Amino acid sequence: MATTQGMPAAEFLLVIRDHFVETLKQEHGTTKKVLQQIRPGDWRPDPKSRTAAELSWHLVHSEIWFLESVANGKFVGGEESARPSHAEIIAYYEQNFPKHVNRISQLSAAQLGAVVNFYGMKLPLYAYLDLCLRHSIHHRGQLTAYLRALGGKVPDIYGGSADEPWQGAASN
Repeated sequence: MATTQGMPAAEFLLVIRDHFVETLKQEHGTTKKVLQQIRPGDWRPDPKSRTAAELSWHLVHSEIWFLESVANGKFVGGEESARPSHAEIIAYYEQNFPKHVNRISQLSAAQLGAVVNFYGMKLPLYAYLDLCLRHSIHHRGQLTAYLRALGGKVPDIYGGSADEPWQGAASN
């Protein structure tokens, strides 16, 4: 059996899976904090940009679609439906994220290592978890740049912000 730095390949894939599951959960909490700061309205910084509402829906919809696709082992569909209200976007995110991440946490090494087609890219299934994260973080960053203009506060994301200063690690 092939090994990765002394670890059997199957075991390595499960370590990778668990790493992505934990990272996805952490980023989910951060994304929810950003989404909760969005204020009503269809503001956009430039005519070529998406509105905050459109960007919120794209971020949430595509992340859930990616996770569901990875859990299913194939990519089908992905077209965005009509944009729901802001409250419905958050509810959709909170309802669908845990079930798909839980399904991903149960994938076997064989499933994770299977090569899957994604619009012509052919990569092992686990690689799409990284793509999902990067895509979501990219759009969350765009959305975060909208917050102050919309009257919201920028939350602590990877460290403090002017609105939510970093408090440091909790002391024991």
